[in-house]
Amino acid sequence: MPHTDYDCNLGCPVERALEIIGGKWKGAILYHLLDSSNQDTSIRFNELRRIMPNITQRMLTKQLRELEETKLISRTVHPEVPPRVEYAMTDYGKTLAPVIESLRIWGISHLDNNDTSQN
Repeated sequence: MPHTDYDCNLGCPVERALEIIGGKWKGAILYHLLDSSNQDTSIRFNELRRIMPNITQRMLTKQLRELEETKLISRTVHPEVPPRVEYAMTDYGKTLAPVIESLRIWGISHLDNNDTSQN
C-alpha cells in the first residue's frame, strides 16, 4: 500500500512505519489481535480492555480507530442489543506478524538484560 502524503523525512520508511504502529498502545493492541488471529478468532472491545487494564476507554477507541483507518485491523459490529463489536487483523495487518514477533523476542531479551544488569 504505497503512501506518499506523510509528514516525515523524505524517503524514510522506518519513520513512516513508526507513525503508523508507534505509540504506547498500538504495538500491544496489534500483538493481542495477531495472537487471536493465530487462533482464527477476533477480540471484543471489552476483552481488549481486560487484557490491557491501564488503557482508558477513550484511548483504546482512538487507537483502534487509527489502526482501522490504516487498514491494519477490521471492525465488525453485530446487530444485537447491546451491539457486539469485534476487532480482527486484516490480511494487510497480518503482514506485520514478523515485525511484532521480532519486537516480542527483543522485548523478552531486553527484560532479561534489565533484570541481570540491576542485580
